[in-house]
Amino acid sequence: MSQESGHYYVPAPSAYPIIGSTALLCMTLGAALTFNKIELGYGLLAIGFAILIYMLFGWFGTVARESESGKFNEQVDLSFRWGMSWFIFSEVMFFCAFFGALFYMRNLSIPWLAEESTVLGANFWSSYDGAWPTAGPGVHEEFTPMGAWGLPAFNTMLLLTSGVTCTLAHWALKENRRDGLKKWLLATVILGALFIACQAYEYVHAYSDLNLKLTSGAYGSTFFMLTGFHGFHVTIGTIMLLVIYFRSVAGHFSPEHHFGFEGVAWYWHFVDVVWLGLFIFVYLM
Repeated sequence: MSQESGHYYVPAPSAYPIIGSTALLCMTLGAALTFNKIELGYGLLAIGFAILIYMLFGWFGTVARESESGKFNEQVDLSFRWGMSWFIFSEVMFFCAFFGALFYMRNLSIPWLAEESTVLGANFWSSYDGAWPTAGPGVHEEFTPMGAWGLPAFNTMLLLTSGVTCTLAHWALKENRRDGLKKWLLATVILGALFIACQAYEYVHAYSDLNLKLTSGAYGSTFFMLTGFHGFHVTIGTIMLLVIYFRSVAGHFSPEHHFGFEGVAWYWHFVDVVWLGLFIFVYLM
């Protein structure tokens, strides 16, 4: 069905949704068993990841072939845009929940506990002053908070620069400069990979030198949950950019029709904005 036919393309029935559900089931069960140190969990996790990778290659490969064959018209393109918009909105709400937890602890629960400790006296954490960063009352293990300058500031520069290179790649695509598109896309992938490597080093430094761990009370849990989930999103975004890079090398996308590229660019800029919030509220404040 051609793009000019005016019809809305409806794909044939697919087994990929149930394959993806099977992968998620295996991964969830595998993770639960692994956390409980049951050996079967490792095998289920590996099977789940293998099925998921198969599903991703098969499903997205099918969509890419449909797009390149001209089956998608403007209505389909609009559907993709709405779908990606709602997906990013759901991701915004996901991070809002963690930022909300950080705000609640720092501004409500910890000051309240500090106030209660002065009212109830020696039997109730009398030495707890509620100053942030803190592990919380009753947690006596000492740790050093992660500073904002140094590696976190360098990571901020990496991500902001990657946002610029991603935009330059988009401009090159709209101007049909294929060499520029590939060059700036590859630069964005490299910057994303560098960010992930630096964050891994930061975690090693936190555990080995600062005694800062996921179990370090209120500060440790919020620090690792926020930065860890963000790092996971950067990893996913880098993989998406790498796929888009290989598609660009294969000659996919045109100046008029390239939502596959745009959707990934939206996601990457979202990741940049979240990191700016993290840098301000987790590292600086």
